[in-house]
Amino acid sequence: MSDEDQVTNAEHDETLESGAEPHVEQGPAPDEESTPIQLARANDVLPGEIHLLPVASRPFFPGQAVPLMMSAEPWAPTMKAVAKTDHKILGVVLVDSETSEEATTESFRQIGTACRVHRIHQQDGHLQVLVECLQRFRIEGWAHPETPFRARVTYLPEPYGPPNAEVKAYAMAVINTIKELLPLNPLYVEELRMFLDRFGPDDPSHLADFAASLTTSTKDQLQEVLEILPLLQRMEKVLVLLNNELELARAQQKIRRTVEEKMHKQQREFFLREQLKAIQKELGIAKDDRTAEIDKFRERLAKLTLTEQARKRVDEELDKLGMLETGSPEYAVTRNYLDWITLLPWGRHSDDILDLKRARRILDRDHYGLEDVKERILEFLAVGIHKGEISGSIILLVGPPGVGKTSIGHSIADALGRRFYRFSVGGIRDEAEIKGHRRTYIGAMPGKFLQAMKEVETSNPVILLDEIDKIGASYHGDPASALLEVLDPEQNTDFLDHYLDLRFDLSKSLFVCTANQLDTIPGPLLDRMEVIKLSGYIAEEKLQIAKKYLLPRQIERAGVGKKAVKLDSATLRALIEGYARDAGVRRLEKQLGKIVRKVAVRMLEGEETPIRVREQDLKGYLGSPVFRDERKLSGPGVVTGLAWTAMGGATLSIEAAHTHSFTRGFKLTGQLGDVMKESAEIAYGYVVSHAQDFGVDPEFFEKSFIHVHVPAGATPKDGPSAGITMASALLSLARKQPVRRIAMTGEITLTGEVFPVGGIREKLIAARRAGIKEIILPADNQGDFEEVPEHVRKGLEVHFASRFEDVLPWLFKR
Repeated sequence: MSDEDQVTNAEHDETLESGAEPHVEQGPAPDEESTPIQLARANDVLPGEIHLLPVASRPFFPGQAVPLMMSAEPWAPTMKAVAKTDHKILGVVLVDSETSEEATTESFRQIGTACRVHRIHQQDGHLQVLVECLQRFRIEGWAHPETPFRARVTYLPEPYGPPNAEVKAYAMAVINTIKELLPLNPLYVEELRMFLDRFGPDDPSHLADFAASLTTSTKDQLQEVLEILPLLQRMEKVLVLLNNELELARAQQKIRRTVEEKMHKQQREFFLREQLKAIQKELGIAKDDRTAEIDKFRERLAKLTLTEQARKRVDEELDKLGMLETGSPEYAVTRNYLDWITLLPWGRHSDDILDLKRARRILDRDHYGLEDVKERILEFLAVGIHKGEISGSIILLVGPPGVGKTSIGHSIADALGRRFYRFSVGGIRDEAEIKGHRRTYIGAMPGKFLQAMKEVETSNPVILLDEIDKIGASYHGDPASALLEVLDPEQNTDFLDHYLDLRFDLSKSLFVCTANQLDTIPGPLLDRMEVIKLSGYIAEEKLQIAKKYLLPRQIERAGVGKKAVKLDSATLRALIEGYARDAGVRRLEKQLGKIVRKVAVRMLEGEETPIRVREQDLKGYLGSPVFRDERKLSGPGVVTGLAWTAMGGATLSIEAAHTHSFTRGFKLTGQLGDVMKESAEIAYGYVVSHAQDFGVDPEFFEKSFIHVHVPAGATPKDGPSAGITMASALLSLARKQPVRRIAMTGEITLTGEVFPVGGIREKLIAARRAGIKEIILPADNQGDFEEVPEHVRKGLEVHFASRFEDVLPWLFKR
């Protein structure tokens, strides 16, 4: 900015310093009779048309001397125009826009403050302007609606004359509030001094404006004060703002005092603690951090029986720890490594409780049914009792979800009196989860097995590996292969963890694994396990489990009292058949929990207990039944087969139909897998080639297009065990004879041989559930049938077939 643009009005400076009130020449005041007429100096005459400067932060009040800082580019024309005027008057007005650069005529407030410009200085693209705020004005119209803004204004004079008693009272209240603010914020002292230099305490109008400018109120609140012309109303508003400011200042002072007290306390404690350390060190009654760590590790080692290799490594690491600086990264790595080594249970074992009767009692207490599984576990424990220790075997519990595999692991640990640790290997894709990370990695730590040893604090716990059939592999490695070293009794005596890099004996641990199926478990891993199959529960077993275990557990969890809800056997049986027909009891427990929760709501609504839930009430509690009785499909070409699924056994209706006689053909539907499709083609080929032997007209197959369907069509199906079922359906269709109510399973060959299949127990349970009493099984599965518990076989009429010709006598009604 050039020198001629600078405002250097000596008279204006004199006015600013003296605090003299400029007089205004204007039209009649609102109360002309009461306003004394005074002469005005030429420099004090305020023009009717002035340039306007928008401000976005907060308004200015008359009586202030304010330094302004603004960008030169948008506002230099405005300041140059003001500097060229004789009066040097500039109107400062609050705008509603976010910044003053965005201001338009619509965003200007109606009332602003007329200011005299005293000094303008331009530096580094900014304007520094000193203005003296003189008087309020109202915008009446626009002379230039764009930058530089210029408007026609009407001035709003301050009241003259001595204040009345009410105004004086408000003025004293304002002054007293300011006095209370002074000790809380030293900045107020300087601003008050500047005010008293220019005005006296008997000037209530400027006092009110000054008090408002002291506060940190919002720009809208301050603009409201600026727009209030009656003095009494203005002082009332200002007093409210001052009191809010006082409360805010007191809260800030309290927070500051609290923080300072805490800081002083922490600093004092720090100095005292350091002095105490120095005194203890001088007296020899305390050690530094490194010595204390080393002594702690040596104290732990005295209680352990380390191998020679481990002892040597620990001594080396302790020597290294003694030489390293406590702040170095290597110190932290070495300290963590020694911490892990000394927390592992080297040579520490818990004593086994080798009592077969106690083990049987615990298994019977925790599980109903599963007699064959319990016998297998007791046989395993009996061998360990004869040896004097139980080790060296890995138990694999295989069965559908919800049959109690994990809880059996708990029971085994309880029966032996051992610590129990469970972790799921399902979804593990990094072999470092099994064998640990190298110490070179940041955040390295041992694998799951050494973590288990650290937690149980003995080297012979029962470790349950859940969902071992769902273990994965990725570019990080193959965790299933890493498990081979852990689960092989010949190798796990010297298990090597990558983090520890020392041999640790895992052979004393008892490993129990669980899986839903065997297909996805790698062969070498499966070969190291002793497989125990849990096939699921029949309806009667579920009924007893619900009565003895599930319902009391849900009542206890809900906290409603043992006698709050009653379910009789008929209701439970209907619940099992209609809502929880799967092999396990997890769904059954969920449905019981839902009933108990609804009963809890009814109790709080005032219903008397006990609340009896009857069979007809189940729909209201649980909705429509999930499972319905399987539709008894009948007629020529319809045969019931037995299938195995991961959820247990199931019945499978197979339908064969003669579609048309336009051409010869064979079609399969029902989302069948490759093995099942091949089984159907084998059955079709066998029946067609032996049609005359079975009493079928050979021309039937020569002129018939046959369609075989396996409901439900949306469920994927695969496996060879439906071979004889499909052959029977084709034969029934060709002979136009319906099949008796009988279920069957078995693989068929092109020569008519019937091969064995798996899942016999599950299939028998499925037949019982469907109400089928007569079953055909492969002759080679007779041994599997005899291993099925007596309560499952009871009431079933089973026929064994080695060839398909053996099936014929039982197919059709005699």
